[in-house]
Amino acid sequence: MKVNSQRDISFKGFYNNKTLKKGLEFAADNGALFAATTTLALSAVVRPMAIWLAPHTDKENKKLACAKSISSSVAGFLLTLVLSLPLTKAIKKIDKNPEKFLKHETITNLKNGCEKLEESKSYEMATQMFKLGVGLVVAAPKALLTCAGMPFIMQKLFHKPKLNKQKDGETNSLTFKAKGNDKLAHEVGKVLDAKSVQKFSKKYKDSNFPMHIIAGTDIINTAAFIDIIERSDKVEEKRKKALIYNAGISTLLSIISGYIFDKLLDKPAEKFIENFKKANKGLPNLEKQVEGFKIAKPILIIGGIYYMIIPFISTFLADVADHNPKLDIPHKKHKPHS
Repeated sequence: MKVNSQRDISFKGFYNNKTLKKGLEFAADNGALFAATTTLALSAVVRPMAIWLAPHTDKENKKLACAKSISSSVAGFLLTLVLSLPLTKAIKKIDKNPEKFLKHETITNLKNGCEKLEESKSYEMATQMFKLGVGLVVAAPKALLTCAGMPFIMQKLFHKPKLNKQKDGETNSLTFKAKGNDKLAHEVGKVLDAKSVQKFSKKYKDSNFPMHIIAGTDIINTAAFIDIIERSDKVEEKRKKALIYNAGISTLLSIISGYIFDKLLDKPAEKFIENFKKANKGLPNLEKQVEGFKIAKPILIIGGIYYMIIPFISTFLADVADHNPKLDIPHKKHKPHS
């Protein structure tokens, strides 16, 4: 009995950890940026190490895969940071004062019997489509910036010469203009007022929507990256095949295994939420922290698989495919600079 009580005290201390709570609130408020930050942390060291440990693999292909990993995470983090912060602030304004931004019937409908709007699964689903949806929006631009950044990283980390110098006057910079918070909050409110959005949110509020959005984001990003690499004149032709197979295999394996592990961890996750609620009963932001755990779970699962396990496998398989003439890819011709 003494051992059990000591264990309960230990676990209660973990469930009451301030850093854990802040992390879960961050995931609930800004799932896309939480994912981008996790990706940045894992891809800077963990994934390059896993790639480098892949057996019987061409060294130059390893270097290119490492450069792609770092460039992709930095591009994703910066784009998500720029786009998500104004949106997160706008949704927080709606959370605090829904009557100002939403119709009365929308609030009643999305509450779906809950005392507070923020406690409603339907409202959680509707707002998370915005928060996690940022990842879908940045997927294509992220692929573009990933390709643009790879030669720079190759040159800095591995001292590889650039294939093409940028011409005078050329620029790859992207400009973003954030609208005023109130204006953006009103625009988000208009979308939430739509009957179709409310109907969709109520229908799929209990679905595994965080995992579906993350998987969709990865698919779009990988497809865009492959298309850009095929057209690019900044990557050596003989290296494109391995890079394309590496990206495709990594995404496919991580999504399949991600869904499997997410399902296997359902019961432990439910147990965690139950214990977390008991340890923090009556405390403010409890529902938001639980929401954050549901968002963080698939992000950490896919992140751990994609950046720690998959690179070891995909880099080796991509190198095997690279040396198989039957798997040659018909590259799209890039347009020459005028």
